[in-house]
Amino acid sequence: MYYSSGNYEAFARPKKPIGIEHKSVYFIGSGLAALSAGCFLVRDAQMPGKNIHFFVRDPVAGGACDGWNYPEIGYVMRGGREMDNHFEVMWDLFRSIPSIETEGISVLDEYYWLNKEDPNYSLCRVTEKQGQNAHTDGKFSLSDRAALQLTHLIFTPDEALEEKRITDVLDDEVLNSNFWTYWRTMFAFYNCNSALEMKRYMQRFIHHIDGLPDLRALRFTKYNQYESMILPMVKYLEDHGVQFHFNTQVMDVRFDFRDGKKIAKRVELLADGQQAFLDLTESDYLFITNGSNVENASIGGQNQTCAFIREIRPGGSFDLWRKIAAQDPAFGHPEKFYGNPEECNWMGVTVNTLDQKIIPYIKNICQRDPLSGKVVTGGIVTARDSGWLLSWTINRQPQFHSQPGNQCLVWLYGLYTDRPGDYVKKNMRDCTGKEICMEWLYHIGVPENQIENLAANSANTVPVMMPFASAYFMPRSAGDRPEVVPEGAVNFAFLGNFAEVPRDTVFTTEYSMRTAMVAVYTLMNVDRGVPEVWGSIYDVRDVLKASVSMRDGKPLTGMKLGLKERVAVGKALEFIAGTDVEKLLKEYGVI
Repeated sequence: MYYSSGNYEAFARPKKPIGIEHKSVYFIGSGLAALSAGCFLVRDAQMPGKNIHFFVRDPVAGGACDGWNYPEIGYVMRGGREMDNHFEVMWDLFRSIPSIETEGISVLDEYYWLNKEDPNYSLCRVTEKQGQNAHTDGKFSLSDRAALQLTHLIFTPDEALEEKRITDVLDDEVLNSNFWTYWRTMFAFYNCNSALEMKRYMQRFIHHIDGLPDLRALRFTKYNQYESMILPMVKYLEDHGVQFHFNTQVMDVRFDFRDGKKIAKRVELLADGQQAFLDLTESDYLFITNGSNVENASIGGQNQTCAFIREIRPGGSFDLWRKIAAQDPAFGHPEKFYGNPEECNWMGVTVNTLDQKIIPYIKNICQRDPLSGKVVTGGIVTARDSGWLLSWTINRQPQFHSQPGNQCLVWLYGLYTDRPGDYVKKNMRDCTGKEICMEWLYHIGVPENQIENLAANSANTVPVMMPFASAYFMPRSAGDRPEVVPEGAVNFAFLGNFAEVPRDTVFTTEYSMRTAMVAVYTLMNVDRGVPEVWGSIYDVRDVLKASVSMRDGKPLTGMKLGLKERVAVGKALEFIAGTDVEKLLKEYGVI
């Protein structure tokens, strides 16, 4: 496996690996990473579909990328996915997956034209005082000292940030700024989360930092992620003869270690309640999704609270990873991620409006018609004075094919589930769907004498507690996540956001799909380069643009400097006078 950039070999079809038709692959899990790996096996490794098997614990595929209308409960979206134009692996794959909406085009075609013709941007990113525009006005409000802290973080080596929390490297100069309100709510970071992961995010998306205040960098699918992304992939795989074994739980995997080799030898299954074993040869490959950020997720209802299940349960993905990791240090340290759910839990909530009574309050904030079929909020709206730190978003409607045309689906989440609300004086985790809706209605400006009636009769609200929602961001060190293909691995790989690939950012669709491509290309010896992570951090233009953006457009020459620094800057400006360097710095507003 190797990395490449440019379109020279990206457009070339790989040769068929020798002996591929005599190999078989078994997947533990069916989330985005696993499905992507299946697609890469079919498309690039040219493996016969009948040789590919998915063990799926649930009745449907998709993992965390779900979206479902549960009878007697309602519509549920546990989360959403924000995409970037430089998700190189994702778009590489989706150009080959046929749309199930429009005959003759790909999922990428469908997605590209949707976002080209209806571009995303927010007209109100932050509110306060019961739905009033907070007038952050696209400003980061970072002091020079805060901007220097962030700059230092961006260029600190990964090794120096291991086990460090965000509060170890940033202080209130940053954490009380508009920048941090935008950042933490868009990506779901707690102050106590990993400084290393934040650094990776800042490097990875430095080309979009100027778009953080109005979210214009984001792109979204037409429907919920399950219907827009997962279903086309499942159909593609089924059309190629891939086999899905639903209601099949993997309880354990056993490995042999000899002569420097690591070989997956036996899989213990629970299929429809019956124990079974699968013995593997070196021509049988196992792709393991280790861990899940929706592990132990529990669904409430309009009049029902969610359970907060902290303990890892037998048969879950973390439990399986724990059993695997006990066999070799190279298989990671799962307890680093699931060990403290109080620092990584949050609740995702789906509000289904049932009539038109709530719509005017939504319109007042997002300044768009939620039922137009076009961009609505343009990303999340954060109520910054919310005790729960509520953020909410409305994507293009309808979000489900089955959704009535006169109804709107709102997704909201709260980072602080252990704090009382401002209208509902209860911790978020102790609230029913109706009570959470009441708190949201309060923060979008509904008069208090109407709140309870609207929450009860004009909406159906379904909360989901996710104890490990942002477990990806827990402080860690090298080795806590296993390599996609650990050294010495003969017939297995790890997939998903708890496996390690260089430079990319977890909690993204791209990361999941990148682990899939790396796994398939490595184990199947596919002679084609994996696209490099987009290198905007190495593009001086993007770095200059971000530097000025962090200072709300003020040139860097306006920073308060000491006498020595001013003299040094003056000499540098004299040296570059009349050169292309001076021209570049002026073009990007640096001087």
